[in-house]
Formats: sequence, structure tokens, C-alpha cells
Amino acid sequence: MNWEYNDGGRAAAGYKGAANDCVVRAIAIATEQAYQTVYDALNNRAIDECPRKGRQRSDSRTGVWRRTYQTYLESLGWVWTPTMAIGQGCTVHLRSTELPSGRLVVAVSKHLTAMVDGVGYDTVDPSRSGTRCVYGYYFRCDQQG
Repeated sequence: MNWEYNDGGRAAAGYKGAANDCVVRAIAIATEQAYQTVYDALNNRAIDECPRKGRQRSDSRTGVWRRTYQTYLESLGWVWTPTMAIGQGCTVHLRSTELPSGRLVVAVSKHLTAMVDGVGYDTVDPSRSGTRCVYGYYFRCDQQG
């Protein structure tokens, strides 16, 4: 898989230092929105979360729950396509040959990354040399090829 460094506009928005913000970066890149727009939208959705005992609400800097980013992406017209089922094992890897073209937000273990027409965009190469399993991906149904 071809990979290119892209922070999703994080540095341009004035953020520095390390953060667990892969959700914000991936969504900003794939949806072509400003990093700050996605950051604020996810934090605003987190206000309504009711975390279980011992858990924290989603935070754009430290981690976002799946249901928070899923409802956000769905509100933008994005659709989830699972590629793995319980007990099924890995059937799709993070490779351009195994994923559709178009703009994707791809879910892998403990990480989201963006793919645009077979090229991965992230701050690191998340593919693990093409062996990383894909749990599923989000896409805009009007852009799916």
C-alpha cells in the first residue's frame, strides 16, 4: 500500500505534541473537513455521552468512542461496511488491492486511518507491511465506485 504522511491539518490548527487523535485526523482527511471542525464536532457529541463507571467521555485529543464517531460520520452521509465478523478471522487487509477506491475511513485494531483511492494518509504507516486486518470502513455511498 502506498502511504503518505498527513496530520489531517492538526499542525495548521495550532496543535503540538503527542495525542491519540487518529479519529479526528482520519475523518478530517477522508471528509475533507478542517481538523478543528471535526475536533469540535466530536467533542460536542461527547457532551451527551453517559460513560459507564470508570470510563471517560470521548475526547478528540485522548480518544473517541466508536458510537460517537459513528453517529458523526452517519450524520455526514457515511456508511459502515464491516469486513470481519466474530469468529471469522481476517478476510481483508490494509492493502489498496483489498479495499475499494474512493475516500474511506478505515478501522483497524485500536486505530482509524484514511485512504483515498488506494493511498493511505496518516502520521505513520499503519499497514504493518500489508498484514494488518481491517475491521471495516466508512464511505460516502454517493462516492463509492
